[in-house]
Amino acid sequence: MTTIADRLALAQQRITQAAQNSSRNPSEIKLLAVSKTKPVTDIQAAFAAGQNCFGENYVQEGVSKIEALGESCPGIEWHFIGPLQSNKSRLVAEYFDWMHTLSSEKLATRLANQRPAALAPLNVLIQVNISEEDSKSGIGAEEIAALADVICALPQLKLRGLMAIPAATEDETRARAELGAMKTLFDALKQSHGERAQIDTLSMGMSGDLELAIAAGSTMVRIGSAIFGERNQGTST
Repeated sequence: MTTIADRLALAQQRITQAAQNSSRNPSEIKLLAVSKTKPVTDIQAAFAAGQNCFGENYVQEGVSKIEALGESCPGIEWHFIGPLQSNKSRLVAEYFDWMHTLSSEKLATRLANQRPAALAPLNVLIQVNISEEDSKSGIGAEEIAALADVICALPQLKLRGLMAIPAATEDETRARAELGAMKTLFDALKQSHGERAQIDTLSMGMSGDLELAIAAGSTMVRIGSAIFGERNQGTST
């Protein structure tokens, strides 16, 4: 039976191979272990195997894990990667290191106002709805620059780049087109706001498409099931 450490090593191997196939340095690509719905013991196992970046989709579940692991797993970098309701923004501002799904000026202002002054600025990514699906969160490409301007004016936030969840499709041509479009938008953001922000993160690619994402230029892949197994049902908030 394979362990979490085994599956984590295999995921790292996939990242390394994909990077080499695209003539990229594997060290440029960060693995974010998506631990939503998984028990604290699974996170501890991954942490013991050398993983220190974890992503959570649900606010209260994530906060409970952060509190539970504060002493036993020091140095974990916590990323919030799910949709965020305004009434739960304070918990993300107070507990997390990164927020991947920022898509409105209102939420940016709330997070900045709620970020404790004693903490480093909250690293944020603008979520782009690159597939233009009604079921997906995120802004359109034409809205990126204006939201980036707002974020850069808020000292308690640090703009780091873009995030996307491309369409779930068997059509590799469409997948490559959407991933490539994200890389173009990322490069444009770096060009327009690179002097005002640390634009270094393009978060895209998951267990099923990380190779395509890395070929397109992703710098952070979000991997859950390939490390922890299929998600546990019934967890929310």
